[in-house]
Amino acid sequence: MRKSQIHPMPKFFDRYINLVQEENLLVALEQSLEDFADYDFDLLSELGDRTYQANKWTIKEILQHVIDNERIQSYRALRFARQDHTSLPGYDEDYLAKYSHANKRSLDKIKEEFALVRRTTIALFKSFDEEAVLSKGICFNVEISALALGFQLVGHQIHHFKVIEERYLPLLTLA
Repeated sequence: MRKSQIHPMPKFFDRYINLVQEENLLVALEQSLEDFADYDFDLLSELGDRTYQANKWTIKEILQHVIDNERIQSYRALRFARQDHTSLPGYDEDYLAKYSHANKRSLDKIKEEFALVRRTTIALFKSFDEEAVLSKGICFNVEISALALGFQLVGHQIHHFKVIEERYLPLLTLA
């Protein structure tokens, strides 16, 4: 389950996959779970429901989006690993965020959900043999392997935490 086994590198998803420094998917998934658990959520809670710009997501909405994406990509990986070659559609992240009701939930509950979902994702990928993880399908009009989808999950988390660091945390110095 090595990043170097991803061929071809899928367009659109590559921007997330390329953020992952770890070569082994299972190690990357485990490390990203640890990174998530070690994050300073007390600092994030100080932001409340503030955003850096109108019509942008709150911290809770971002985290819920990461969870939603993980469920969707894991489902896609499962389908491809089980040799289901049905072309799968994209999804509208703004639509899902609108109806997630993330801002009505506590940050602690969202953190708990993320950890649970990530642990089930790790278990899913541990269940795949090499043939399964290298199986490909079409999603969002792009050919992609179950392996690439796994790396996308880690990179997607990295991407959103960079957005938080660069665009949200500076709001605390403005308060």
